[in-house]
Order: sequence, then structure tokens, then C-alpha cells
Amino acid sequence: MSTEENLARESKPASQPPAPEAQANVESAPKPADGLTGYSPAPLPPAARGAKKKRKDVEIAIRVNKVVKRFGSKTAVDGVSLKVKAGSVYGLIGPNGAGKTTTFSMLAGFLKPSSGEIEVLGYAPTQVDELRSRLGVLPQDALLPPWDKVGEFLMHMARLQDVPADRVEAECREVLEEVDGKDWWNVRCSQLSHGMAKRVQLAQALLGEPEIVLLDEPTAGLDPRVAYEIRQLIKRRKGRCTLIVSSHNLQELEEVCDAACILDRGRVVASGSITELTASSEEVRIKLGAGPAPVAVVRELPMVKRVEFDEERRELVVYFDRGQVDAETVIGHVLWALLQNQARISGVTKGKGLEQRVMELT
Repeated sequence: MSTEENLARESKPASQPPAPEAQANVESAPKPADGLTGYSPAPLPPAARGAKKKRKDVEIAIRVNKVVKRFGSKTAVDGVSLKVKAGSVYGLIGPNGAGKTTTFSMLAGFLKPSSGEIEVLGYAPTQVDELRSRLGVLPQDALLPPWDKVGEFLMHMARLQDVPADRVEAECREVLEEVDGKDWWNVRCSQLSHGMAKRVQLAQALLGEPEIVLLDEPTAGLDPRVAYEIRQLIKRRKGRCTLIVSSHNLQELEEVCDAACILDRGRVVASGSITELTASSEEVRIKLGAGPAPVAVVRELPMVKRVEFDEERRELVVYFDRGQVDAETVIGHVLWALLQNQARISGVTKGKGLEQRVMELT
């Protein structure tokens, strides 16, 4: 088992715990009337009964500066730096052992860096009191308390997130409906399917309208329909909050993310907008069917810098200067030239695609 897998299993809580310094002056949350509780609820800090903290607008939601995380002699994260723009969807990409889960755990405050700095909305991730209700977290393989009903679990988590007392139940029902689970309120967590449980975990991460939501493998193990619905939910939340998504599904990340960071062996090997990472603003790929391949005609087009043709794959790659012309204009001229010379076209794509780019770099 890798270091990252161990971390993921140790990071089971489905939301941030209350600050240790608040433990001395707390009240215990009431247990369900039937006494069948699958876990011991964390005590609620006095702040949970008050009004929510005033929020300040920020341009950069997350800053990571030269962060290193070591476990004994093993360096899991090695000098990672990145910035995440507020309101965007940002992807953490990389193979197993790349440092994704370790980085995610440090952003969530589950782990402290060995060196370097992390700022979440201007605070260290371990400043739980300042970030409570502003940060929602869905760890990979988070577990639900089996004997608690869905409504009981969400209401307890809402109190921990400083949701006002008169809004707790309504807020919980709203986020449960957002994940298409409004009929699960009185269902025990142990009776949920894997897909249902994942959506309940996602609902708790959205409680209190957090400004940042961290999602580690949010669609892992889900059937295609449920995974599609979660992707649509992420898209709807874009702009309302900042979302950090760690996933092995590269097509999914390419679809939902504005920008991403590619990690390999604990280091950043590439970062930027999805357009920059996939070179979709610098090259066009055209799949040709059987028949003529008029490469020379395409090379003569004034906006084309270079043309490559893979005869085996029947793929034409056209490079251009994004500062002079956009991809759509290039596509129009190239397709016209090809069709005028009897070429048969079976597909057109902008850039390499995120999957191909990651394969090249890791």
C-alpha cells in the first residue's frame, strides 16, 4: 500500500473537525432519540450558535508556495507551488504516487507541510475556526456513520459548519435535494448504495455555502449516470465557489476544469489553464479517412506554422501562432483546403487532449 493510500484511509472524516482549543468549553450534541448511533458526535463549539462570520472577497482562493511533505526518508511532495483563482474549478492530476492525495490532505488541513506555505482564503488550513463554514471537504473513501439517518448526519455536520440554528434543517434538505437525494432523509446510512452514499458525502461538503470545496475522486466507482450528474453539479457550482477536484478520470477533468496542475513523483511537471495544457489554442488535429492526403496544400496556408502527418494513424497535425489567429479560423481554412482536394475527413480536435498531455509528461 502506497503512502498516499495510507493517508487517504487515515483522512476519513467527511468534514473539518472543530478546533482543538475549543474543546475545553463545549456542549455535547444530543444523540438520536432511538439511541442507535454509529458514531460519537463531535462536540459543538459555542460559535456554532452564533451568526456566520463575515466573508471577504479574494481573487486567489488558494496559494501553495514551495511546499514539501516528507514521511521519514520518503518525500511525497517536493516543492509544489500553485495558485487557484477564486470561483474556478481546478484539477489535481497525476498517476498513483504523484502526490495528489498528500497535497489534497494538506489543503484540507489533515496534514501539515514539512516546509513551505499554504494559504486558504488567506489562512493556514489548520486555522479551523477561521475556515469553518468557508471550506467544505470530501475526502476519498469518506465513511458515513452506519446507524445514523441521513438527515441526522447532515444536521450534525451543518451545526459544525456554523449554519444558523434556524436554518439547519432547511439547509440540509436543500443540499440533499441538490444531489437528487431528497427522499433519503430518514434512510439509515448503512442502507445507502455506494452511489447514494457518495452523493450524501458530497451534500455535506456543500453545507453552509462554502467558498472553497475540496473533492477527492468525487466520481470514483460510480455508474456513468451518477458520475454525469455529479459533473453537472460541479459545473453549476462554478462561480458560486472555488472547487478543487482530484481525479484519475482525465476526460472528466478536461470537461469540468478551468485550470489544472499535473504532478509526477511529488513535483509539478506542468500547470496552467486547460487550454494551455492541451495546446488547444496552438494546434489542430484532423483525422483523415482513406484517400488523398493533401499535406502540401495545407502547408501553403498563410496562418500555418508547421504541419505533421502520421500516415499510420492518418492524422494531420497543424500548428499555428495563437497570437495571430484562433483555432476556429485555422480549422475553417484547413478543412476548406482539404475538401477542395478530395480529402475525406473523419474527425477534428483542438489540441492533444488532456489524457495525451499527461501521458507525455508522467
